[in-house]
Formats: sequence, C-alpha cells, structure tokens
Amino acid sequence: MKKILAVFFAASLTLLAAKHGAVATVDPIATDAAIAAMKKGGNAVDGAVAAGLTLGVVNGYNSGIGGGCFMVIRLANGKFVVIDGREMAPAAAKRDMYIKNGKPDTSASKVGALASGVPGALAAYEMAVRQHGKLPMKWHLGNAAKIAEDGFRIPSAYAGRIRVTARDLRKFKSSTAIMLDDKGSPRKAGELLKQPDLAKTYRAIASNGIGWFYGGPFAAATEKWMKANGGIMTARDLANYKPRLREPVRVTYRGHEIISMPPPSSGGVHVGQILNILENFDLKKMGANSTDFIHLVTEAMKLTFADRAYWLGDADFVPVPRGLIDKGYAKKLAMRIDMTRATEVTKHGTPPRSTEDLFNKHTTHFSCADGEGNWVACTATVNTSFGSKVIIPGTGVIMNNEMDDFSIAPGVPNAFGLLGAEANAVAPGKRPLSSMSPSIVLKDGKPILAVGAAGGPTIITQTLLAIIHTIDFGLPLKEALAQPHFHHQWAPDQIRIERKVGEKVLAQLRKRGHSLKIYSQMGATQATSLKNGKFDAAHDPRLKGKATSY
Repeated sequence: MKKILAVFFAASLTLLAAKHGAVATVDPIATDAAIAAMKKGGNAVDGAVAAGLTLGVVNGYNSGIGGGCFMVIRLANGKFVVIDGREMAPAAAKRDMYIKNGKPDTSASKVGALASGVPGALAAYEMAVRQHGKLPMKWHLGNAAKIAEDGFRIPSAYAGRIRVTARDLRKFKSSTAIMLDDKGSPRKAGELLKQPDLAKTYRAIASNGIGWFYGGPFAAATEKWMKANGGIMTARDLANYKPRLREPVRVTYRGHEIISMPPPSSGGVHVGQILNILENFDLKKMGANSTDFIHLVTEAMKLTFADRAYWLGDADFVPVPRGLIDKGYAKKLAMRIDMTRATEVTKHGTPPRSTEDLFNKHTTHFSCADGEGNWVACTATVNTSFGSKVIIPGTGVIMNNEMDDFSIAPGVPNAFGLLGAEANAVAPGKRPLSSMSPSIVLKDGKPILAVGAAGGPTIITQTLLAIIHTIDFGLPLKEALAQPHFHHQWAPDQIRIERKVGEKVLAQLRKRGHSLKIYSQMGATQATSLKNGKFDAAHDPRLKGKATSY
C-alpha cells in the first residue's frame, strides 16, 4: 500500500477562537503541534504546516521535506488557493532511464539514487505560511526540530514499516545508522528514536531560510551523494524547484460543490468523474454497503481508472481534457454499467473536446479550519514506506521515490499495480502523476467537510467513499470513516475489498462476475466537518491517531 501521509484537522485562528475547531491526525504528537500553533495565534494554514513538519519527524516513513505535497486552501474571504508541491523529475531525466538491456528495471525507480524526484513539500509549506499564515516559518521549524532532537517512542506501525523495509534500508549507511540498531536489527516499538541530524537541518532552514535547503548546504550534500551513487539529481535541480499555483477542480454533487486538486494529481479529476457517474443513480435507495451499491460504485471506478491510465499526466507537459469531469460524458459512462453483472472495460473512453478544452491550458493529507473560515486540505508523501530508502548523510532527510509514479515503460505497472501511457512518461522537469485527493466540500458556498486519505490509488476511492457516506447516507463523520473500504483500478480487473462487508455480499459480488481480493483492512481516511456551527473531527479507526474537536 502506498504510504501517503493523511492528516485532517481543523483549528482556530487565535487562542480566543480555539473553542471553534477540530484536529485529527495520524499521530498524537502532530495533533498537539497543530493545536499549539493555533494557541500561539496561528490560523488554519499554520496548523497545517505545523502538523506537516512534525509528521516529517514522527511519521517520516510516510512524508517529510524530502517528499512532496498538494495543498487546497479555502481562505476566510471565500477564495481558493491551490499549491502544487509535487516532486519533479531532475533535468537529466530521460524517457527510457529505467530500461536496462532492453527491459524495464522496476527496482531502480523504487530504491536508491535514481528513484527520487526533486522534493517540493518544504517549498509549498513555506509559500503557504508566507502568503497566508500568521506565524513565521522559523517558529514551525523550531518546534519540529525540538521533537526530532528529544526523540519519540516508536509506535508499532512505525516499527512495522522499518521491519518490512529493513533489507533495502541496509543498502545505505545513513539509513542504517538511524533506522536500525547497533546490531543492524530493525528498531522496535517503544524504543526512543532521536534524529539529531534532522533537527540540525530544521534549525539550519529556520535560521537561513529555505535557500539553505534548495540552494545551499543541503543541495550540495544531495548532489555529492547522488554523484557518488549513480544518481542524476543536482544542486541546480533543487535551486530550480518552484511550487506551482493551480486552479482547483470543481464539481457539483447532489447540491454540494467539491473542490479538489487538479493535475498532476489525478485525485480531483477522478473523484469528480466518479461522483458525476453516480449522480445518475439513487444510492440511498440501494443502501450503504449493499451488493448493488458496491457493484455500481466499483463499475464506475473501473471506467474512471481506465481513463486515468490513458489521459492523465502533468498538464504542463501533456493535454489533459476537462471533459473528463463533464456531466454529459459521465451520463454516457453511466449507461454502460450493467447492474446484473461485471462488465469488461477494454480501453479508455473519449471525453468531449478532448483536444481543445484542457486542464492548465492558460498532492499524509492535512485539512484545517479555523474560527474565521479558513480551511486547508493537504496531502503529503514520500511515496512508499521510507521512499527511496535513502537518507542524505548528515541531514536526516528521507528522500522520496516518486519517480516510480511515472510510467517507466508502456504496460509496466508501478509499485501499486497502476498502468500509465505516454501522458505520464518520464521527462525532465515533469511532475509524476499522483492519486492524492485533498478535497473540501461546500454546501451553499460554505465549507462543511475536509477530507483525504492515504493508500496509493485507494486514496481516490477512499476520499470518494467518505464523501458518499457523508452526503448520500448522512452518516456522522466517525461512522462514515468506519465504513468498509473497497477499490477497483481497472487493471488488474479485481475488487480490493475489506472482509467486513460480510460473506453474503462477497458471495453475491462473485456471482455477478467480480474477482475479489479480500483485506482485513485497507487504507486510512481522515476528515473534519462543520455542522450546525460545530466542528467535528475523526481519524480512521484502522489506525491509531488522535482526533479532537472543541
């Protein structure tokens, strides 16, 4: 499962307004950091950045400043700001850089020096705080640095990630020194993990600005290590990195508006596309988690992921049609669904104006809300657990392996079994396709829900299900997030589904022709909401997080 940090929280603008907010993250320490930022006088943007930087310390196998993020911000004045801090391919990247002796080398895009894209999370956080926050970036970095210096007790989930990735972590001395003990064994749950190098890095950035990272000592250290280990990332690549401001994806669904992330994320596009298809059916009448409901939704997922495989990529490089979220196109797709049996989807569809009306013609998640009406939904990642497994020596920074999110060759699946076409091919300066789906839901123009998820391509479908269970079935937030997860990504042609739906439903799905892969649990969704003037927060019951509303 793709390990993308998912954090959702709402927090107040000031100490006076602190009674009007909610916080939910995957780690109690990050939740407390967000609350501390609120009480210090920060707003929702500050809360998000505080949580993001802290999670880079205590949940670093999922996200950190060596990775990337997407941020969807709704300001108190109603304006939306979308920040793309997605990783970027180095300037020396080539279309066939993972082809060795005529065959795809799938390991090179996952582990080691060639696996990392230029990280963007830090630049995105800094832009968000500088333009829309109230606390200095120095304050946020200082707090996170202290946590890294003092250390934290390793949770069982963190220890489990070290254990399953230990073989690859051992390939790199700096990673071994931090994540393994003196005997070379994985660190265990309950051990105190101190990260003095990461603390020094955070403090150096706090004192010198992000130029220390993108154009100074960190960039130099990264280039030195990459050259020594067969990598292509240079200090110039880091110096040239800039976060991008994007126009959000907007779709309507049963009287609500969903605001989400545009390409290079596929999340907003395909959450919207699936909702458009489902709007043609009465889900409430079917009943939550019924056979009809799961069959219908997975058939819609299947059609949508077939389109994803062909059309989606970085809209700065390839044409991505806005017609994918066209209501008329969705209706045509809906008519292809047979409610009595699973249908084979052999290829993508063709949305209207596919060569004319394009996106960008002119991605752990965090969501925050404060008493003044600022909301943030942010998803951050280093991709798979511990990213490339590389920690740049002397810095404590875990580097991502987002190059694996490109289509390294036609028909070759990535770590999550996703296929891609030429639209998502490797190119210098290009940003790989993502599933991250930070989303804010509006009713009558007012935000009522911030939601996102972790879990590779299941991020899209988890976010979708949370929205459906909230809007169609009116479930309370905690109950909505506790509902069974299921997922279909077109290839392979199977439903990934949690056993909790019950054996009767599983048997009926098989009878309709579905191939099933059963999980005890899958993914993690976090969310905050506002209803009748009261904030609510919920973390996914599948993991040990902390949710607080006040």
